[in-house]
Amino acid sequence: MPTWQSDPIDIAAGPDGNLWFTEMQANKIGCITTDGVVSEFPVPTGSCSPYGITSGPDGNLWFTELTGARVGRITTAGVIKEYKLPGDLKGPIGITLGPDGNLWLTGTTGNDVGYLVPGGSIGYFPVPTPTSGLEQITAGPDGNLWFSESDGNRIGRVSIDGTISEFALPKPNSGLAGIAAGSDGNLWFVESIGKKIGRITPTGEITEFPIPAKNSSPARIVSGPDGNLWFTDAGAIGRITPTGAITLFPISVSGNCPGDIAIGPDGNIWFTDVGTKAIGRMTL
Repeated sequence: MPTWQSDPIDIAAGPDGNLWFTEMQANKIGCITTDGVVSEFPVPTGSCSPYGITSGPDGNLWFTELTGARVGRITTAGVIKEYKLPGDLKGPIGITLGPDGNLWLTGTTGNDVGYLVPGGSIGYFPVPTPTSGLEQITAGPDGNLWFSESDGNRIGRVSIDGTISEFALPKPNSGLAGIAAGSDGNLWFVESIGKKIGRITPTGEITEFPIPAKNSSPARIVSGPDGNLWFTDAGAIGRITPTGAITLFPISVSGNCPGDIAIGPDGNIWFTDVGTKAIGRMTL
């Protein structure tokens, strides 16, 4: 990264054919072309810790500010506008585009799942489990939003009208983090402490698959163009098939610590690496 202390966190494919990512420590939004050319755009609010990022329905990118209690919008030309979040919806972390055309996000401090209409209005719904430790959120194949609870050790489901259901994992302290919809019609998630990849059906049936590595610490997961799920792990990029077969592909660069993962417009896997302060690409 041009800014060494950048700490790239989340990454998403943009509508312009580039990849966009958040730089938590540098307080910037970054853009990288598929050829590896990087641009950076400072967020107006200082020390706001930009975190999650996703493509919106309006041709822009939207991101969360973990300590700034805001959601930001950035155009593909780099123009940023920020929206202050109301009431209890604080500490926003995950963000995704919902089936209703709104942006949905998780609030770690207020323990709420919220939504933002691209025009600016915001609403939120309290999660029943107190101090659930909300993490990531994704749109499911059933028209609902699904999210992970690191402290609550549950996978949550929220309808667009705000009805929330929660599904507990079989074992405590799993360390839930990333979650993504798979091509098989289920939701897939990672257990960073449990060292497993989990699958949950839209009706709440959970199946877990152990990762065959002693030092495993999976972080995020994404659905690939090949019908499999791809995830970041300690020193590797992992692949899991819909039937649960796992393969790990080691990263050769020393000091790596892969975080978020996305599928680029070039059909390859792109990921953030906070350990080497870099953006990585893996060809499929």
